[in-house]
Amino acid sequence: MLRKLSNSVLLAAVVLMMVFSGVANVLAAEMSGQASETNLKVMTFNLRYENNSDPSPHTWAERVPTIKKLIRMEQPDIIGTQEVLYGQLQDLEETLPGYAWIGLGREGGNRGEYSAIFYNETRFTPLEYDHFWLSDTPEVIGSKTWGNNIPRMVTWAKFVDNQSNQQFYAVNTHFDHQSAEAREKSAELIVEKIKDFDPELPIILTGDFNTSPDSLPHQTLTSDGAFVDLWESAETRVNEELGTFNGFRDPTGGGPDRRIDWILAKGNVSAETIEINNYQKNGQFPSDHYPVIADITIGNE
Repeated sequence: MLRKLSNSVLLAAVVLMMVFSGVANVLAAEMSGQASETNLKVMTFNLRYENNSDPSPHTWAERVPTIKKLIRMEQPDIIGTQEVLYGQLQDLEETLPGYAWIGLGREGGNRGEYSAIFYNETRFTPLEYDHFWLSDTPEVIGSKTWGNNIPRMVTWAKFVDNQSNQQFYAVNTHFDHQSAEAREKSAELIVEKIKDFDPELPIILTGDFNTSPDSLPHQTLTSDGAFVDLWESAETRVNEELGTFNGFRDPTGGGPDRRIDWILAKGNVSAETIEINNYQKNGQFPSDHYPVIADITIGNE
């Protein structure tokens, strides 16, 4: 009886040592900032600003339920939005419980369009965030110096995944639709600005870049180890024949040459699947842009 008891105690001690060793390794990894691979779904979506010119069924009030259904179907973890006004953000806040957002109007405060980042507030915690303007004076609110008639900006945030402890940056923007110079210099500025980020952390860049993938801004963003276009590197692409600007009327989205909404990444980031989502509800487009959605895996360098 004594011998059997001793063996049982020894076995229990070994098991406890293994358990505590595993816990210690997890705690050590967390304290050192390490994390296991993290899977998440990222969306970029130009939602079309609310105005009195869009006819039925393309008014904002009519589109909100369709946008809600699309987002609920896809359940993205991070959404880079473009062209939304403050009132629209409030509508989305009510429509999409479980998401919080970070943003600032491009003219300061709640004035003008936002490039707001929505995120799953249960899963992610923002550690830092800020904004800069796409101009020669990026810290000046509402500045524009490159031939664009309206201010353009970037909103970024550093997140931690509460499940895996993985940290990463989400960067979101909307390039000018008229000035080629502004688009080119905007790409150059973003490449320069991300040099201030922690080089060991991955970066995900979402946006409406208002230019094709064979353009100089795309080349600038994807050259010399800056970013990778996840559309080009993904294992699987869905709806390759589409562009992303449908204009509320063109189901082809303008074709591949009009793929102007991108998800780019820097660091240890890979995409399993990326899709141009052409969901419609009874012929109604959720927006004049199709969203792009990527299932990605991120990790530390």
